Formats: sequence, structure tokens, C-alpha cells
Amino acid sequence: MSNSCTTLWTNDLCRELDRSGYAGRRLTMLFGGPHQSLPSFERAGVQPGDRIYPVRAFRTRLHVLGVMEVARIIPYEDAGAELHDDDYAKLLDRKPLKSGCVTEVILGPPGSPLTFGTVVPADLLERLTFTSRRGERTLRYVDDGRLVRSVSLQGIYRLTTASAAELHQLVVGNGS
Repeated sequence: MSNSCTTLWTNDLCRELDRSGYAGRRLTMLFGGPHQSLPSFERAGVQPGDRIYPVRAFRTRLHVLGVMEVARIIPYEDAGAELHDDDYAKLLDRKPLKSGCVTEVILGPPGSPLTFGTVVPADLLERLTFTSRRGERTLRYVDDGRLVRSVSLQGIYRLTTASAAELHQLVVGNGS
């Protein structure tokens, strides 16, 4: 069974992507690494078939930036040898996504367009639920439908089936 996860993108990364004209481009690759600002998808247990939802915490709101299905995870150092020429050119084109120490590349079929304006509604933010081996949890630091702190989103977190369906509908309902 496939899973759905969120990964928090920094505001600096989002500003750079927006400034560089990436808004509207379909998500086809993501990058992971050893640091909190660029966490490892492999270490988080992400597998082919899983869906990844990049999110952004901005001005007390949570924005869902799009969705991408994972087809392959390859080591970044092997990307030149493993990717076809067209895919390698795309890898080079996605330079702003490669902030920090990249150790892995997540490849997938074209996902939704990258967008910076899709805000998670307050009611969904309050009930957004994640699951792990320890059980389920909602987001911490949500007060009256506002995201006060983003610390409980830093990393890669698996969504419950219901929360994943609601996030997916939010992305799909906005034109994906």
C-alpha cells in the first residue's frame, strides 16, 4: 500500500523558486539529504508509489505546494550514470531545489504544477493528522486555525489516509 508524506520546504527555497520562474512547472524530482532542511526520504521510509506533498509554513498559514508520486530513489552521486540524457538535463535545470547537501534524488512522473498560493484551510490544518509506529498525532502549535510554529512539520512525515485524501483534493481542486 502506498503512503503519502509531507516535506517542509524553507521560505528561502520557495522565494528562490518563485523568483526563478518555477511556479507552474510540474514536479518531477525532489532532493533529499542528511540535514533537517533537506531530510532523507530513504531514512523516512519513502518507497516507489508513495506521494510526496511539499509544504511551506508562511505567515501563520500552511501552504501545500503540489504533489509528486515517487517512481525511483537514486543516490545523487550516481545520477549522471543512471539517468537518461533528458532526465539529467532536468536534474541540472532543478538546481534551486538542491539546496544544501544532497545525497538522493526522488524521480517521478510529472506531478502537479508547483504553486505557492494554495493555503490549507484552518479547519483542515486543525485536524491534519500524521501517523507513525508510535501512533497518530495532529500538528502541534496550531492555535485558532493558525500555524504558530512549524517545528512539528520539519522533516518528512507520513499522513493518515484521510488527511492525505483531503490534501490531495486540495491540490487537485486547484487545477492539478
